Amino acid sequence: MKWLLGVDIGGTTVKMAILDLQGIIVEKWEIETVILNDGEQIPGDIAHSFFEKCQQSNKRVEDFVGAGIGAPGFIDFNTGVVEKAVNIGWNNFELVGEFERLTGLPAVIENDANAAAIGEMWKGAGSGATELLAVTLGTGVGGGLITNGQIVHGTVGMAGEIGHITMLPEGGVMCGCGRKGCLETIASATGVARLGLEKRKGQVTTLNDIKAVTAKDVFEAYSQGDKVATEVVEEVTFHLGLAISNLANSFNPEIIVIGGGVSKAGEALMTPLQETFKRFALPRVFGSTTFKIAELGNDAGVIGCAWLAKQMFLKK
Repeated sequence: MKWLLGVDIGGTTVKMAILDLQGIIVEKWEIETVILNDGEQIPGDIAHSFFEKCQQSNKRVEDFVGAGIGAPGFIDFNTGVVEKAVNIGWNNFELVGEFERLTGLPAVIENDANAAAIGEMWKGAGSGATELLAVTLGTGVGGGLITNGQIVHGTVGMAGEIGHITMLPEGGVMCGCGRKGCLETIASATGVARLGLEKRKGQVTTLNDIKAVTAKDVFEAYSQGDKVATEVVEEVTFHLGLAISNLANSFNPEIIVIGGGVSKAGEALMTPLQETFKRFALPRVFGSTTFKIAELGNDAGVIGCAWLAKQMFLKK
């Protein structure tokens, strides 16, 4: 029996899974992401946990086809180097080389949002589609563009950085990328909460009863007809819908998958978002595109990473 290893590295936890060649998860677990000393021990922690799990489940390392690794930040896919991952502390970190040295497994790396997009294409909401746009609304805003069944990377791997589309050329707040006015500052969970805190000042709103407002609080208040929350959701979905429609007008995806923690708002997010999309998308684009909420949750990344390993190493 041959196996695939999927590794999805996040700022808080590293999600790991062993999958069969059909993409079925047979084992999954998490370990803490230890970011001490700029995250230098993370590959070692992953390797140790992998070996331990193999021993527990009576699987041999030599039966693994390879590993796919999803990592946040800017990645050089040709060298396996994470050029910059702010939340972890990596700068020009040779992740693939270190992982391969420690485990003996061949590995391929992908941006975490792209990996989630591939996972949804293989086993989730985008199953069967070869033209797909995936948008992840979490602490930040990530994205993956898939055409002809393959992730679009661009010249230096920067394609799909949806969160850094400039929505406010003037007057926007600072983004983690070092620029102002990015979509991520508006449509991420952090952005939604920030807007809620800003707009509630001096207003009559249930958001005033909450000390630390979250995106979930904003959408719940919106569903109850709260005026301030409605203003926030309308602003968020306007900018998000405008950005998505411009992308869709450019490459005409069959399915647009919305994932991440903010997507748990369900119809409170999707209904106004699709209204904005209809307003700005070309009629034929609107008519040929289906919106779906991501189905795989936290498993999307490890499943997508396993798909990458299968594509890269099984044929060799």
